[in-house]
Amino acid sequence: GASTWLEAFTMRPLTEEEVKKVFEKLAKYIGENVKLLVDRPDGSYCFRLHKDRVYYVSEELMKKASNVQRKNLLSLGSCVGKFTKSGKFHLLITALDYLAPYAKYKMWLKPNAEQSFLYGNHVLKSGLSRVTENVPQYQGVVIYSMSDMPLGFGVAAKTTQECRHADPSTIVALRQADIGEYLRTEDTLT
Repeated sequence: GASTWLEAFTMRPLTEEEVKKVFEKLAKYIGENVKLLVDRPDGSYCFRLHKDRVYYVSEELMKKASNVQRKNLLSLGSCVGKFTKSGKFHLLITALDYLAPYAKYKMWLKPNAEQSFLYGNHVLKSGLSRVTENVPQYQGVVIYSMSDMPLGFGVAAKTTQECRHADPSTIVALRQADIGEYLRTEDTLT
């Protein structure tokens, strides 16, 4: 009925535990810059939960949306990730625009490696052009093209030092998300 339909579009603040999981995941990529996502020069921003998805939204927009009837509100803000059934938080490719400006650790791909990455493959040493200094193993990294366009993000499989001496076929970054997903999974990406 109408009441279940209205409940389906209810966004709520995150619980303390949910906030902790979201911030810990974001911190893997942007470190202490997480606070810059909430307190921005253009206003305050917050995270809201809708079903299992986490949205990043300005408080000003939240106030304006309170004037819209719930049944007419389809979405609010930008989806940055989702909670799995087991309660883990996963960042989605839609978070890239918020990770890239604040990324602490970066990897740049050679042009011939971009397509492979955008098809959902991990980053091999042979496709790595450069990497920021002192990347720890298993640290979150944002992956860029040589022209500094953010292509996605992943987890460093090797430290910066290990990358320099690795065999060309060695995986140096484990892909988590890439902009090719917009085409590959357009039916399920929200």
